[in-house]
Amino acid sequence: MFYSDSEHFKSLCGYEIDGFWYPRVTRIVEIKAKPALYRFYGGMENFDAGEKVKQQSAVEGTQIHSAIEKIITGTMPEIPSSIEPSIKAFLEFLKQKNIQVDPDLVEKRIINYAERYAGTLDAVAFIDGKLGILDIKTSQAIYRDYNLQTAAYLAAVKDLVKGIQTRWILRIDQNRVCLKCGAILRSKGGRDKIKTVWGNAEMKNCQHEWSEIKGQIELQEFPYWEKDFQAFLGAKKLWEWENEHWLTQVGYL
Repeated sequence: MFYSDSEHFKSLCGYEIDGFWYPRVTRIVEIKAKPALYRFYGGMENFDAGEKVKQQSAVEGTQIHSAIEKIITGTMPEIPSSIEPSIKAFLEFLKQKNIQVDPDLVEKRIINYAERYAGTLDAVAFIDGKLGILDIKTSQAIYRDYNLQTAAYLAAVKDLVKGIQTRWILRIDQNRVCLKCGAILRSKGGRDKIKTVWGNAEMKNCQHEWSEIKGQIELQEFPYWEKDFQAFLGAKKLWEWENEHWLTQVGYL
């Protein structure tokens, strides 16, 4: 990525906290290769088209995050019609699972002083009798990369939050299902994408009839975080190597 000067680098890559600058977790983990993202760009007509879809998807994701943040802290926000199926599915899931959160630990800025990084976690939640990090995603799948991010968060709060022991990824999405063959139509970032089963001729040749848009909720727990945290620290070393010039300029190295 291009940075015009040290202040530009600092603003994009970290947080200024109590007079000290810390790199942010999400920027650090970007150093890892992302095959799914490469496939996404490869399927677009050009880079600019991919960027447009990516940016619009980010806007939609932010809307969902903002709505959920208000809901879990006790406020019912106005829900844009474009994300209503996702939020409806989340409300039903919230009631079913009886998820409890500490409002003071929602969108909480955290710091690991020993390893010198910071981040903003979505929530600390109590689910199925366990206390853990809850990270909300609006992607089309749960990717293993997320384990690096949540492990970094857990390592930063394990001494701050008594009894914390696990992590969850909560994926929220919405799509249509073909009433004939079961193919899935996902509309995100202004782009429609049909997902079929590889080699299934019925799905490939089907004249699809789509259902109404329905919200989709997927929750996965990742209790063993220490190995992922070591991988995160490895990624941090590589990120520091890649950005040695700027990190030296801002006094981090």
